[in-house]
Amino acid sequence: MHRFLISAAHKSSGKTTVSLGIASALRERGLAVQPYKKGPDYIDPLWLGTAAGRACRNLDFFLSRDEEIRAQFARYGCDADVCLVEGNLGLYDGLDLEGANSNAALAKLLGLPVVLVLDARGMTRGIAPLILGYQAFDRDIRIAGVILNKLGGRRHEAKLRAVIEHYTDVPVIGAIQSDPRMQLVERHLGLMPANETHAAERHVAEIARAVAEQVDLDRLLQISATDVALPHPPLEEVSRGVTGGNPRGSTPIRVAIARDAAFGFYYADDLDALRLAGAELVFFDTLRDPRLPECDGLFIGGGFPESFIDGLEANVTMRSSILDAIEAGLPTYAECGGLMYLGRSIEWHGQKRRMVGAIAGDIVMQDKPVGRGYVKLQPTAAHPWHGASEAPVINAHEFHYSDIRNLPADTVFAYDMKRGHGVDGSHDGIVRKNLLASYTHLRNAAGCDWPARFVNFIRQTVQGQEAQQCSR
Repeated sequence: MHRFLISAAHKSSGKTTVSLGIASALRERGLAVQPYKKGPDYIDPLWLGTAAGRACRNLDFFLSRDEEIRAQFARYGCDADVCLVEGNLGLYDGLDLEGANSNAALAKLLGLPVVLVLDARGMTRGIAPLILGYQAFDRDIRIAGVILNKLGGRRHEAKLRAVIEHYTDVPVIGAIQSDPRMQLVERHLGLMPANETHAAERHVAEIARAVAEQVDLDRLLQISATDVALPHPPLEEVSRGVTGGNPRGSTPIRVAIARDAAFGFYYADDLDALRLAGAELVFFDTLRDPRLPECDGLFIGGGFPESFIDGLEANVTMRSSILDAIEAGLPTYAECGGLMYLGRSIEWHGQKRRMVGAIAGDIVMQDKPVGRGYVKLQPTAAHPWHGASEAPVINAHEFHYSDIRNLPADTVFAYDMKRGHGVDGSHDGIVRKNLLASYTHLRNAAGCDWPARFVNFIRQTVQGQEAQQCSR
C-alpha cells in the first residue's frame, strides 16, 4: 500500500492540480486510488473524485473527532492501493496556535509522509532555507519529497534542483513547468465544481498527462510505500441511540436529492449514512427534469444556484412541484444553495429571477462573503428533528456570499448561532411546516447524526399521514 499527504507552503501553490494529476495518473496505471480532502471543502473533492474514479472523503478536525478521522481513513482506504490526502492551506497553517488542526497534525495522526508542492515562481537559492525551515519546525513530520511547481523553464528547474540537492536531503520528485492548460477555472467563490462542466474528465486527463511526464511517479510510490495494512472497520451503525433506521421488513424511505450543475455539494459519508438509515436515494435535476420524483422526503444541498438563475426560473413545472410538495407537508432539508433556491427570488449582478417561493424571503448576492468558516449551532425547540441525545452544540460550517431579505418578523429558526453568521448573525435554520432550510452545512460526525434523524423524521411523518388516512 501507498499512503501520503500532499501539502504546500501556502495556499494557491497548485497542490489541487498536482493532486488531481497524480490521482488520475496512478489510476491509469491500474491502481485503486482513494482520495481524501482535509477540511470541509466540497469543490476539491468533486474534482478528486473525478480523477480517482471513486468518491473523495473529507477529513476535518473541527467536524470530527480524532478517532472518527482514523476510522474514516481506514474504512475507505483499506481496499485501495493508494491513499492520497490533499491538504488545505499550508502545511502548518490552521486555526489553533499549537497547530492541532493543521495539515501537519493530520499527517501525524494518520502516520503519513508529506509531499510538499512548492510554488517556485521567483525563487532560486531561497528555496533551500524554506525547505530546511519546514523540516526543522516539526521533526515529527517527514517531508518525503518536494514537487516544484509553476516553473519558468528548464534553466529555472536546473538551478532549483542544484540548490535543493546541495543544501537539503529532500528529494525532488517532480518539476512542473508553468502551463495555462493545467489551470482549473476559478470564479467568484473559488474553483468551478467538476459537476458543472462536461469537460471535467477531459481536463483531468490532460492534467494527468502533464503530471505523469513531469513527476517521478515510481519515486513517489517508493517513498510512500508501507507494509502496515489499514484495518477493515465496519460502517458505523447509523442512528446510534436514535429510534429510527430501517426496521426489518419495512419499506425504504424514498429521499429525492437535487444533483445537477446547480446543486452538487454533498458529503459522500452523509449519503452513505442516509442509505444506512433506510433511505433510498432518488437523484433528480432541477434544471432539466419536469417535476419532483415520487418521494417521501427531499434534500437540496449546496451549490451555485446564482450561476443558473435563468435555467432554474425557466423550469416552472419543477419549481411548482417542489412548492406544492412542501406546502403539502413533505419533509424537506435544504443547505445554503438549497435555501437560496427555495426563496422567492435570487438577485445577482442586477438580474432578479423567481425561485420556488417556499421561503418568504429574497436572496441577494454580495461581493464579499457574508458567512464564511466554521460555526457552532445551538438547536432550538423549533428544530423539527433534533433529539435530546444529540450534542447540545453542533459544529458545522458555512460559506455564502448571499443574504436573505424581507423575511417575516415571525420567522421561526431552528438554531441560535454561537459562532458564525447564518441567516442574520444570530439565527439559522428557517423552519416552515416540515421544511428546515439553513445556510449552514452539517456533517454526520461528532454526535451530529443528522441523516438518521432526518430519515426517522420522514418515516414518522409518513406513518402519521398513513394513520390519518386510515382514520378517515
